[in-house]
Amino acid sequence: MRGSTGGLRERPAHRGAGRYLIVGVVIIIVAYLAAVPVLYLIGGTFTDDAGAFSLGGFVRAFNPEAGAGAMMLNSLTFAVGSAAIALVIGTALAYVQVRTDTPGKPLLFAASMVPLIIPGVLYAIAWIFLADAKVGLLNTFLFHPLGTPTHVYGLGGMIVIEGLHNAPLGFLFMVGAFQGMDPSLEESASMSGARGPAVLRRVTLPLVRPGLVAAGLLLFVRALSDFEIPSILGLHDGVYVFTSRIYFELRQYPIDYGSAGAYSLCLLLIAGAGVGISTLLNRNARAYQTISGKAFRPRPVSLGKARYWVAAGIVVYFVVAVVLPLLALVYASLLNYFQPFSVGALSQMSLDNYVKIFSTSAMGNAFRNSFITAIVTATVIILLCAVAAWFTVRTKVRGRRIIDVLTFLPLVIPGLVLGVALLFLYLRIPLPIYGTMLILIIAFCTLALPFGMQYATSAMRQISNELEESAEVSGAGWFTMFRRILLPLASGGLVAGWIYIAIVTFRELSAAILVYSPGNEVASVLIWEQYENGSFMALAAIGVVMVFVLAILVIVTQRISSRFGLQREIS
Repeated sequence: MRGSTGGLRERPAHRGAGRYLIVGVVIIIVAYLAAVPVLYLIGGTFTDDAGAFSLGGFVRAFNPEAGAGAMMLNSLTFAVGSAAIALVIGTALAYVQVRTDTPGKPLLFAASMVPLIIPGVLYAIAWIFLADAKVGLLNTFLFHPLGTPTHVYGLGGMIVIEGLHNAPLGFLFMVGAFQGMDPSLEESASMSGARGPAVLRRVTLPLVRPGLVAAGLLLFVRALSDFEIPSILGLHDGVYVFTSRIYFELRQYPIDYGSAGAYSLCLLLIAGAGVGISTLLNRNARAYQTISGKAFRPRPVSLGKARYWVAAGIVVYFVVAVVLPLLALVYASLLNYFQPFSVGALSQMSLDNYVKIFSTSAMGNAFRNSFITAIVTATVIILLCAVAAWFTVRTKVRGRRIIDVLTFLPLVIPGLVLGVALLFLYLRIPLPIYGTMLILIIAFCTLALPFGMQYATSAMRQISNELEESAEVSGAGWFTMFRRILLPLASGGLVAGWIYIAIVTFRELSAAILVYSPGNEVASVLIWEQYENGSFMALAAIGVVMVFVLAILVIVTQRISSRFGLQREIS
């Protein structure tokens, strides 16, 4: 063999065995993270305390006296309404960013992305400071003089605030859709006499329909799974959705695990149906593909004088969605008790709340725990998903697509449902995990699996097989090839995934609220505890610090990730 091919050598059998041993371990870990908690959730919901099959949890949960019908209607209305708002805003921002000549696009990008680093619990409380009917800052200055005070609580407030908070996700989904569309089709329509609105309605939006459908249904699932905003703004008026009802069942005494499991399974089924419908509707997405081997250069659509009005609209959105909530948090953090803005309030401002929170050990412990869990989660998931992505993308092993299914499964598992599943799992098996930091990391890793796999798969698909084959021909083992060739070449996408997972983990509350223990709180749980204790001013101070830390984390990691671009890798 060597004589006939020069440098080509047979690959020893143990090298192939080694690679599949590593892949096998990764598959076991992924399956454990994604499937085992759900299986225990199902088993625990359908059994009673004696271990016998029982539907008692469903009977108690969906008893007409429990208000299950109203709760389900509230959940669907909330999810559909907020998803519609987020999709409309996100799509409009993405179109302006990608396809128009509107000035001030850096501001638009900031306006679209900054809400991602504000946890839902902070965003909801910031809007209470702004729009509470009695002391809200906006009501004091604007709506009370007009005789139309706003009411931020209840289903309407939940829908609007959730929609504003999730609009950045709609923006991220639709930016890629607009960037991947051939603008020559719009130009052809314009040359045929169609005007701008008609081109947008009859050409642009139909071509990005798969993206719109996917974004809309995933935003629906995201809203359905949200815990913070419905709990803070809904329970004030007695409006329950699935997540707030599950939390209520697990906070009362005695705890009804059966009812909580029944609600969790129903929420899981609805979320899974939403994602399934998205996949079904997009099965013909290939018919909407417009990019071919022929190169094209997107040309921005000229808005003429209207571009300044569009720019003004961006400024208004930025003020409403970003500036006002952050200013409300800063304002509240400087007061001893919340009061409408006035000269007297200004004279009472101080840094006492910041001194108070920094003088307690709970603050340092919570932020340290958040950093640890974010870094460990992001690192573990990226490494696991890099190997899993190699297995699904680079091999032809039968059944490899099961890994895609397993890593995708947590996308339909709401964080609170995962918390319930982990309770069923680790309260019933004799492992010393419950009550430790490890259970938090397990929860965060499970939720992060779909995102890590998406980033890793995209990165692996961009690397030619020739590089891997050349390394093997040169005698490099699989681990050496993976470590020295694939990982460096895929580092751009992997680092981007690491950044996103770290940020999302740092602010995650719903998966942690049911499984943390005293002393192991993360920053988001500390904020929630302050809310339940009524310490709104200390909460605001902690929130300001948290947003500042996340902003610095984003800036630093983006600077670091800029050194891992493809240009550097290729050179």
